[in-house]
Parts: sequence; structure tokens; C-alpha cells
Amino acid sequence: MLFKLSIKNMTKSIKDYAIYFLTLVLGVAIFYMFNSLDSQQAMLEVSQSTRSIIELMIGMLGFVSVFVSVVLGLLIVYANNFLINRRKKEFGIYMTLGMGKRQISKIILLETILVGIISLGIGLVIGIFSSQFMSILVAKLFEADMSEFHFVFSKEACIKTCIYFAVMYLAVMIFNTMTISRYKLINLLNATKKNEKVKMKNPFLAVLVFIFGSSILGYAYWKVTGDVGSMNTAEKILPPILMGIVGTVLIFWSLSGFIITVIQKMKNIYFKDTNMFVLRQINNKINTMVASMSVICLMLFMTISILSSSLALRNTMQRELVEMTPVDLNLYKTANLPESYMKYGVEHKITNEKQREDSKHPIYETLINNGLDMNVLKDIVEIEVYATNNLTWETFFGDSLNEVKEKFPGLAYGTAEEIVKISDYNKMAKLYGINEYELNEDEYIVLCDFDSQTELRNKVLAKGNYPLTIAGKEYKSKYNKCQEGFIMMSTSHTNLGIILVPDSCPLTEEMKEMYLLSANYNAETEEEKKEIEKNFAGNQNSSNLIKSLNDNGIELDGFTKISLMEASVGIATIVTFIAIYLGIIFLIASSAILALKQLTDSSDNKQRYTILRKIGCDEKMINKALFRQIGIFFGMPLILAIIHSIFGIQFAITIMSGLASKDDLLPSIIATVVIIGVIYGSYFLATYFEGKNIIKEEE
Repeated sequence: MLFKLSIKNMTKSIKDYAIYFLTLVLGVAIFYMFNSLDSQQAMLEVSQSTRSIIELMIGMLGFVSVFVSVVLGLLIVYANNFLINRRKKEFGIYMTLGMGKRQISKIILLETILVGIISLGIGLVIGIFSSQFMSILVAKLFEADMSEFHFVFSKEACIKTCIYFAVMYLAVMIFNTMTISRYKLINLLNATKKNEKVKMKNPFLAVLVFIFGSSILGYAYWKVTGDVGSMNTAEKILPPILMGIVGTVLIFWSLSGFIITVIQKMKNIYFKDTNMFVLRQINNKINTMVASMSVICLMLFMTISILSSSLALRNTMQRELVEMTPVDLNLYKTANLPESYMKYGVEHKITNEKQREDSKHPIYETLINNGLDMNVLKDIVEIEVYATNNLTWETFFGDSLNEVKEKFPGLAYGTAEEIVKISDYNKMAKLYGINEYELNEDEYIVLCDFDSQTELRNKVLAKGNYPLTIAGKEYKSKYNKCQEGFIMMSTSHTNLGIILVPDSCPLTEEMKEMYLLSANYNAETEEEKKEIEKNFAGNQNSSNLIKSLNDNGIELDGFTKISLMEASVGIATIVTFIAIYLGIIFLIASSAILALKQLTDSSDNKQRYTILRKIGCDEKMINKALFRQIGIFFGMPLILAIIHSIFGIQFAITIMSGLASKDDLLPSIIATVVIIGVIYGSYFLATYFEGKNIIKEEE
């Protein structure tokens, strides 16, 4: 009998279960999709290094899934609490008819199991089919071969999803039993007649708190944007975060009193249509939703910031990767190794005589002497890079050093500047397809493309004709700011500084710091390039020329375009996947909490809407009032979250200087808007239509 009653209750309350059911299905589907990557990656033809990166991402997603399960578990408990409160009168009637609390708990238990099984089944079906598209996305992001693509079912992900959600449903069952055991018959029967106590805030106090909260937020915004240079440690970043949280709570605490005070002064708006009713509804509900609205706002802020920043990071890394890998190969080694030398403020001692002897010879000779067939390379350019302890970062900044140290105390200011002759640089620049430069005999140029370092150097160079003494001769800066350029490949713009000098600059053999060789592979197809690649790159267990030389005591290191691209794509993809995973979960949680709260309010306010009908309001006006009320509640946390995000994203991009660019924000923001619009908008519409059904009941 209890089972049949549970089925009938579910059928009768299908509208009440809509939001709850939607949340469960989305949660299951997304959980399965992101945890099934281990099966999907098996069919992708990628290199060993890329496969290692994918395995790392899968491992990280496993840890993130634990956090996600906690968020979803709390959300399911909250959503279920809404359903229990909606049915208090029903439970009161059961108890009046002689049913005990244990039997009511059994009914709730059966309903929870049924809803859980159905949502789990539908969610898994959606997740299984959606994960096939995830395979295509993974392949695209990792530039993998999809020739072996086929339908994949992840048994492990399915089992993991079932276990995690079974634990969540078990927590819901325990919570339901405890809730039912505390109910009293009189309270259940009078549940629909019980109104919340509304405490009106002092309007003057509300305005003062609103101004104070806005001031706190304004100061926090300034700290993370206008004074971002001082935000270089966790201890200094924490206060603006705490101020943002406190300011958000104060804004929502004061909002009800502030809004009603302002709009009451605007008679044309206040007395128009049902605006007075809507305003009073909002005023009453915000009082009881300060904590939840603040949490929802902060979750939306994290969603917007995480998605926008991570997508911008990926866009920047992809774009810069193409710019910064113009050739197939960079090889470098230290030149003229002494018994000891300083680098980045650290002393290095050399005891290997074979390495010291080889350091006197260019890389080209080292490759020939160690058996490399040079026909595998073409477009070979080798240059020499110089350095002297008489010209360090400390020397360069000169009188500005103390100011620079205040903002960036952690830099190794004893690092020697890299010096390159103009003709050598132009040979490399021609090969790379980047700007070449000209110099007079008494001039120098600073090349730098790392944003924060460029800013520091530009303050010095802005003085005009800034003098530097190089190899005993004084030179002046040709430009009053850094120029773009680099000599080594990288995954992004990370050149901290190179000083170009005329060929006549009296650089000595002892000042020679490094040999740098750049070249392309002498190959036509990707397969041929990968074959040549084996000479210079591979995993730890593979045999290649560089590893062989290092094992024999000869220093030689380098980058290849293929390895840099694989590493960069992997890092960007890991960040993007985790960001999308967390962002969507936070978004679903925020939307569901708001939706359930508004549906609860619609149920509680049914009598008030009945009064509107009695005083002459038609259905169109009532629906319009409901739409405005729900729209304002969905809009308020979103608007404040967007304001937070404007400054939060700027801070994130600044902190990720050299990795993410503001130029790549627009596509990321558009993608974020689409994601939020689809999920948040769907919950808003579902809430409105279900709310209409609730207030129409029992007319």
C-alpha cells in the first residue's frame, strides 16, 4: 500500500519535483561526463607525453569530483527540504487518519528511492551520450587523431557515479527521517496559514549600511586593480577577499530597506500596476535571504571569473604558442664554463672537465663531433649570448631600484643582463620572421615582452637616452621603451630582457655566456618531423642525442616546437576542463537554490495572490507581478556578481601576466555569457512557469 501511495504522490506532485528532478539529472550527467575521460582517452591517438598529461588531468578531475559531490550533496539536501516543506499539510492529514511518523518516513523513503533511481537512470543515459561529444572536444583540444573514434561506455565512471549519488541519497533519507520525527500535528495542519515574521529595517540605518558596504567593496575593487602591484603574497590578497565577502553581505542586508526607501519616493513607479505588491514581496523576502543571496552571489562570481579567466588563459596560450614557436628546434649550452659562475644569484660549481672543454665549442661542432647527421636539420642559425656581472638588473634599474624592490621584493636583482650583438639578433629574427632592428655605434635596445617586467623597464627608459656602461663603453637607449623580440622559443611571452648592442661593442670571450642554435627539421611530412624529433626530445626512458650527451658529461639542452605545443596544450586544457566542471556545478547550485526558494515563496504567498484577484487584478497582471518578483530575485545576485567579476577578472589577468591577455577576454566572456544564459535562464523560466502553476492551485 505504501508503495502505491508513493507512486500516486509522485504522479500528483510531478510539478513540484520538476526543478528537483532537473537538478539531479544535470548533476548525474555532468558527473559522469567528466569522470568518463579515462575511457574516452583510450581511443585517441596521441603521443606518450600528451597521454601522460591527459592521465594527469583525469587524476585531478577525480579529486575535484570529491568536492563537486559535496556541493551536489548539500544541494540535494536543500532541494529535498523544499519538497518536504511543500507537503506539510499532506503529512498532517496522514497523521490525522492514523498513520504514524514511521510510516510517513517510509513513504518519503520510497519516493526518494524512486526519484533517485529515475533521475540516476536518465542522467546516466544523457551523460553517456553527451560524453561521446566530450571525446570529440578532448581530441580537438589535444589535437588528437580521431580515426579510431567509436561509441564508448565507461564502466568505472558509471559505478563511481552510482556510488557517489547513492551516498547522497542516503544522506537525504537520514535527513528526511530526522525532519519528519520533529514535526507536530498542529504545525503540519496549520503550515499553509503560518506566515513568516517580517522585521522592517530602519530605512536610515539601511541606507547607511548600504553606503558602508558599497565603500568596502569599492576599496576592495581598488586594491585588486589600482594597487595590484602590492598583491604579491597570500597574506595581502586575503584582506580584499574578506572585504568583498563582508561588503556583499552588507549590501544584501541593507538592500530591502534601501530599495523601499528609494522607490517610495518615486510615486509614479511605486503606485503603478502591482509594483507596490512586488516591492513589498521583495522587501519581505530579502530580509530572510541575506545569507543565501550572499552565497549565491559569490558562487555566481566564482563561476563568471573562473570560466572567463580560464577560457582567456587558454585562448592566450594558443595564440602565443603559435607566435613563440616559429622554428622546430632550439638548442643551448653554457659557453666557456669556469670553475664556478653565478646565475640568477646562485653560484654553480663545475667539476666536469669534459663539460668545460666542450663549452669552448659552438653547438654545431658538438652535434657533428657526437655523430649527428646534420642533414636532418635546415635553416640553421647559431648566435652567442654575452653577460657580465658589471651589468645586472640592479645596475639597469639604478636610481629606481628601491621603488622596484618595494613592488617586487622577490626578484633576483643580481642576475646579469643578457647581451646580444645586433647582427646576431637580426639573423635569428629573420629566421623567426619577427622585427629586425638597426643601431648606431653609441646606442642600445632593450627587448622585453613579459608584461610586468616591461612595465618596470619602461619606467627607467622613459627618462630618455638612458645611459648604460657595457664592456667599459657608455651607450644610450635608442628608444624610450622596450621593444618586442625574443631569441628563445617559449609557450608564451616570457622574455625578461635582452640588450642589443652594436657589433663594435668590445665584448670579450670571457663575457660569452651561452651558445644558442635554432633550426628547422629537414622534413616534408609530420611523420618525418616526428622521426627527427626523436633525436632531441622524448620521455625519460627514451634514448635521444641530448640525453646521451648529458649522460656522458656534456651539457646541452633545448626545446622543440612539438614538445612545447604538447605541454602548453595540456596545461591549458587541464585548467579549462576543471574550470568548466567547477563553473557549471556552481552555476547549477546557485540556480537551483534560487529556484527552490522562489517556489517556496510562491507556495507560501498563494493566499496573497488570491487577494490580488479579489481586488480586481486579472491573470495577466498577476503573472506579470510574479515574473517581476522572480526576475528581480534572479537578477540581484547576478548583477552584483557581474560587478565583482569585472574587477576580479582584471585581477586574475594581471596575476597571470604573461599567461593570459586582456585581448582574449571578449571571446571568453561571450562563451561565459552563453553558458550562464542557457543554464541560469533555463532555471529562471522553469521557476516562473512552475510558480504560475502553484499560485493557480485551489482557486
